[in-house]
Amino acid sequence: MQTDFKEINIGMYIRQCVKDRGIDISRIYNFFKCSEDEINKMYYQKSMDTHILLLWSKLLDYDFFRLYTQHLILYSPPTKLRDADCKDKSTVPQFRKNIYTKEIIDFILEMLKTGMKTKSQIISEYGIPKATLHKWISKYDL
Repeated sequence: MQTDFKEINIGMYIRQCVKDRGIDISRIYNFFKCSEDEINKMYYQKSMDTHILLLWSKLLDYDFFRLYTQHLILYSPPTKLRDADCKDKSTVPQFRKNIYTKEIIDFILEMLKTGMKTKSQIISEYGIPKATLHKWISKYDL
């Protein structure tokens, strides 16, 4: 499933995933205990409640939350600025940006390939370890 990182239309991705997996529509109605009309409305939602999204993720065996995580990793402010603002101020768990999917790796390597960013810019702005970036470059023969 190809992801446009700039805008996430979750209903569109769910509809495509249902189509790709060939899930019987009656199974979906039974799972959600709702009507065809309600399911069709979900297919056109740009966003939805996290509980509903969790149910879709379970039914379709696909991590729809990962779409948002990728978006956060690629479009969040540089790590150093964000960490400086949050350190010691919050009791909310802090997570490292270490969810590197194929789409993220391709995105990063494309920026290198086209000269949009240098290695040092990518390392500092995205918080990617130097060794990890060099592994990607050698593995994907950039």
